[in-house]
Amino acid sequence: MPAPRTTPKGYQRAHELRKEPTPAEAKLWAYLRNDQLGVNFRRQHAIGNYIPDFCCIKKNLIIELDGSQHLEQVEYDAERTKYFESLGYKVIRFWNNDVMKDISGVIRVIQAALENQK
Repeated sequence: MPAPRTTPKGYQRAHELRKEPTPAEAKLWAYLRNDQLGVNFRRQHAIGNYIPDFCCIKKNLIIELDGSQHLEQVEYDAERTKYFESLGYKVIRFWNNDVMKDISGVIRVIQAALENQK
């Protein structure tokens, strides 16, 4: 099932988010961009009413990076994950701290998820 298109407001917000990545997003993007893991990832790709941090459409994989603000929005994050999963995506989450301190471990988890996705 193809992901529903977003609104013009959603596209605009995604564009704004791409302009100002967090340090963790910038670091991970350096490893995901230009098909370095063998597949194409999109950064801040709007899907419906949500904008995941990274999305690999070919493998139906979404990567979300969570900072401390996510401790206070557990229900919202669960709702997002449920929505993405209803469209056939697998969602994996990492704490920003993990990306900053153990990027090789994060990349290994992403590679394993890519291998297990259709």
